[in-house]
Formats: sequence, structure tokens, C-alpha cells
Amino acid sequence: MNEKITIYERIGGAEKVRQLVEAFYPRVQAHPLLKTIFPEDIQPVMEKQYLFLTQFFGGPPLYTNEYGHPMLRARHLPFPITPARAEAWLSCMHEALDEVGISGLEREQIWSRLVMSAHHMINQQEK
Repeated sequence: MNEKITIYERIGGAEKVRQLVEAFYPRVQAHPLLKTIFPEDIQPVMEKQYLFLTQFFGGPPLYTNEYGHPMLRARHLPFPITPARAEAWLSCMHEALDEVGISGLEREQIWSRLVMSAHHMINQQEK
């Protein structure tokens, strides 16, 4: 049997996803374009991101089991996401990926999916 190994498994599973989330959110909280659209208590957001990324990278469907279908764009509509904010989010994620040592083909696959998702979240233009 030749089962396809997921990105989740190839990067190190739950431990690596948790490291990524923990590397990412301090950057978000410090970024001038992002910190205002995230709550001060970032822990619940971090936990949702962990559940989502686990699933997004091919791991167990933790997010769906807890919250239903991700419906990313709909869930993000209450927040003003501009092209600049999408790019800031990607910048923070790029640095977090560097920090936790995700590289190679896995990095490329993850990055292309994140870029597509970040651009899909844009719901208003710059003011």
C-alpha cells in the first residue's frame, strides 16, 4: 500500500504546527497593521489557528470537528483585511516558517497555499 504522506506528517506533525503557531503570533501582535484587528487575549486565536493549520496541512480534521467547515472568507469578513494586511500576515508567517525551520518542498507547498488563502481573505481596499 502506497499511502500519500501529508505535509503535516512530513514537517513533524503536531509539534511542528504548534511551534509555527507560537512563532507566528508574537509577530502578529507586534505588527502595526495587524495588532489592531486581533484580540489582546491571543490564546483562543492561537488555538483555533493550531486546529486549522493541522487540518490545512493534511493532519486530523481538528478544526472541522470543533467548529464545522472552516469557511475562511466568511469567518474573516468582520475584520478589515486589506492587501497591505494580507501581505503583513504573510510576512509574519514567512518569518515564523524560517524560525521553526520549515524548508524545501514542504515550505514551497505550504507557502503557495498560504499566499492563495491570504489573498482570498482580502475584503476591502486600502483607505
